[in-house]
Amino acid sequence: MLIHLKTLGCRLNEAELETWAQAFQTAGHHITRDQSLADINIVNSCAVTADASRKSRQMIRRMHRNNPQAKLVVSGCYATLNPDEVAELMGVDLVISNKDKNHLVEQTLAGLNLETMPAMSTEPGEFSLFSRGRQRAFIKVQDGCRYRCTFCIVTIARGKEISRPVQTIIDEINALHKQGINEVILTGVHLGGYGDDINSNLSDLIRAILDHTDIPRLRMGSLEPWELPPNFFDLFANPRLMPHLHLPLQSGSDSVLRRMARRCKTKEFAEMVKQARGKIENFNITTDIIVGFPGETEQEWQDSYNFIKAIGFGHIHIFTYSSRKGTKAATLAKQLTNEIKKQRSKQLHQLAEQMKQQFIEQNISRQYPVLWEAQKQEITEKYSLIFGYTPNYLRVACKVANDESIENKIIPAELQEVAEQHLICQLIS
Repeated sequence: MLIHLKTLGCRLNEAELETWAQAFQTAGHHITRDQSLADINIVNSCAVTADASRKSRQMIRRMHRNNPQAKLVVSGCYATLNPDEVAELMGVDLVISNKDKNHLVEQTLAGLNLETMPAMSTEPGEFSLFSRGRQRAFIKVQDGCRYRCTFCIVTIARGKEISRPVQTIIDEINALHKQGINEVILTGVHLGGYGDDINSNLSDLIRAILDHTDIPRLRMGSLEPWELPPNFFDLFANPRLMPHLHLPLQSGSDSVLRRMARRCKTKEFAEMVKQARGKIENFNITTDIIVGFPGETEQEWQDSYNFIKAIGFGHIHIFTYSSRKGTKAATLAKQLTNEIKKQRSKQLHQLAEQMKQQFIEQNISRQYPVLWEAQKQEITEKYSLIFGYTPNYLRVACKVANDESIENKIIPAELQEVAEQHLICQLIS
């Protein structure tokens, strides 16, 4: 059978999708990038915001509309928090909660009365990441979160913290590298808390991966800016650990951070950034910011804006606060008007773009090894642009002949000029 997988939301969802893809292939089925051809469509939904829940519903409806004959299976945070609502959507055949998603493939095949084809499982086939047009692999190393930030619904949907064993992660990375993957990204709901339940920590995991795999490039997904082990940033002396971290700040005002129940003050955050940038030049720090949190005064907003500007981020994911039923923040007084939230969001978007351009310009004329990806953009009959990422996560493009293939290769390039949302560069032979 042909399986099509789709996700919304975080990199953890993407990592789970890849695990399912490999499991379906092991059972003898095939992954297709064309949703209209699929016999089974799988959606890994998101509920981090009200808008994410709305987009999840839209995606589910659209997938059924585009291929009404296919079986439709929905999992993820939206499906976990609203199972009855999801089950009633047109076309949905099966809803699988987060607590059962490790067994999604088995439950899908059994619940839909679909036969597996074990005789094919030992035959070589196209690796699932490549069949889905990807050159990186997201590795789920832990799930769940012990904390309860007042705005967050995801910790409720994901449950308690569970870390995967170090050796299991190493074995998975080695298997991926053997199949041609050159970069992996460690992901988790609370990545910084990795290992607390198995007498380990994130630094130990990273050292073990660097010692016991040959994967050329290792990244981390979103990492809460607290609980980092001592001397964490010393790890980046190894060039295989990519110099980019996404550290969700959420607000640059300490009083707002207290109402959010965040465990990192602005002073501590600034010290972390200083340490990172002190270890490696042009270390890229990106972040999340929530605009218009309940009770956010004009002074708190100005304090937040000024702190964000002083730090200088390579990129900001900006979220306009929306009330989520079941969270403490939804019960707080002084909910802000949409007009105020829209105004502050616009102001921050302008600042974010300025800081992004400043960081890009700092990297002009520098040389970096780039992992080149499958995406191409034809510019003439003979040439195309091919895209990739530098170690510090800058999207770059270079011109190559249409008959030349550098996909999934790590080739150095010199960054030359800015073009739209990427940098034009020249390959270094």
